[in-house]
Amino acid sequence: MKTIYVLNGPNLNLLGKRQPEIYGSETLADVERLCAGACDAGFGIRLLQSNHEGQIIDWIHEARETSCGIVINPGAFTHTSVAILDALNAYEPPVIEVHISQVHKREAFRHHSYVSLRADGVIAGLGLAGYVAGVRRICQLAGGAG
Repeated sequence: MKTIYVLNGPNLNLLGKRQPEIYGSETLADVERLCAGACDAGFGIRLLQSNHEGQIIDWIHEARETSCGIVINPGAFTHTSVAILDALNAYEPPVIEVHISQVHKREAFRHHSYVSLRADGVIAGLGLAGYVAGVRRICQLAGGAG
């Protein structure tokens, strides 16, 4: 089975509770359910979330050996983490960056993404459907129907 890592950064554990007017009322468990449902046969999801930059980097390193792609919502690390960018640059399979909100309609600091410098695709403003689109794209790129 091919594994797709779905990595989530800081505060995404609070989905459904934190700023529902921006992020909606669905939870991280809903993200996992939707992503699992978006996979082709022969693909599985490993959904992970951390508020700690080093943990996310460790998971990217782990994914180098065990996955066919990464869908990542780095949260606030999007705008600050050269370290996550460096880890993704050492990862060869496809990377899709996802943001629940339309970051370009928000504060100016949210308009810059270090992760976008590595990402093979960027999805913003589609809510949780962005994760589904990201997973389907990874499936396509990894040889599934998507």
